[in-house]
Amino acid sequence: MAEDFSWNPWLSTVVAVGVALLTAAAALLLLTLIVVLVSRRVEWVRELARRARNALFAVVAVVAVWISCSVSEPANADWWPAISRLFLIATILTGAWLLGALASFGFERLMEREEQERMGPDARRRRTQLLVIHRLVLVTIAILALGTVLFTFPEMRAVGASLLASAGIVSIIAGLAAQSILGNLIAGVQIAFTDAIRVGDVVVVEGEWGRIGEINLSYVVVYIWDERRLVVPCNYFTTTPIETWTRRSDKILGTVFMDLDWRVPMAEVRAEFQRIVEESPYWDGRSSSALVTDSQGGCVTVRFVMSAKNSSDQWDIRCEVREQMMTWLQRTHPEALPLTRVAMEQPR
Repeated sequence: MAEDFSWNPWLSTVVAVGVALLTAAAALLLLTLIVVLVSRRVEWVRELARRARNALFAVVAVVAVWISCSVSEPANADWWPAISRLFLIATILTGAWLLGALASFGFERLMEREEQERMGPDARRRRTQLLVIHRLVLVTIAILALGTVLFTFPEMRAVGASLLASAGIVSIIAGLAAQSILGNLIAGVQIAFTDAIRVGDVVVVEGEWGRIGEINLSYVVVYIWDERRLVVPCNYFTTTPIETWTRRSDKILGTVFMDLDWRVPMAEVRAEFQRIVEESPYWDGRSSSALVTDSQGGCVTVRFVMSAKNSSDQWDIRCEVREQMMTWLQRTHPEALPLTRVAMEQPR
């Protein structure tokens, strides 16, 4: 009888945990059925459920076991306060996981909506701001969750009060120690909301041509045209002049310079250049010109200017004009190619 008496309380604990888990499973099953029905009309609900499923299962399981143990035999044990604190910490962490998953889904939906629109300067600005805010929200959730976990310990509350009492000294020390890190974090937020650069902008950084691929809280990744990646601290873009080709519009002018001989027939060159750009699929029809912009050293410099709808087309039409003009001059006007003249005098 004594043996039966000692096992009955723990048997009731197992039964309570089982009932709690079954109840949680039934609630989740009901929620899944509701999601299936709603997703027939609202498609994004199914994706939201998929993204948050694991975190929601973790939260429900931890809370169910915690409640079942708190109303059964373990609640009377001496070690229950420590176990209860572990359940509280697990609930806080899984809740933060669930909140982060929901926040990520919301921001990704907003960014997908931006991508469906025409990716002009305004769309790139909004997408950049959403990326930075998304990362700030996730970092804030993580910090709040960690702080809440620490403050579940009475000892940490005492430490927190001491830190608040000496906040002046601590802030000075932390500011000096983390000046570079905090500077980059502030610069990352500044980049997002001052519209200095945006994801997708075409820039020239450190002599490298590329596109802004990622803007993080502390660094920016520039996708170089030859598939290299240039990682630059955020404060670089707030303290150093950079060249951007898509500040207000993707439209851009391209130039090609050619050094030619003085005998070059400019009227025929202009006519051939105009024919090339008009037949090119990369010309947007806005502007084109061919002018002699310099003359020195036995050559004249001819500048060809052509417009394109974006930087990619601008690069292609510049290469096309350069190649076709060179081939045309070689074939029809070889005398226009640059020459080196040497005057030789007879010795007296």
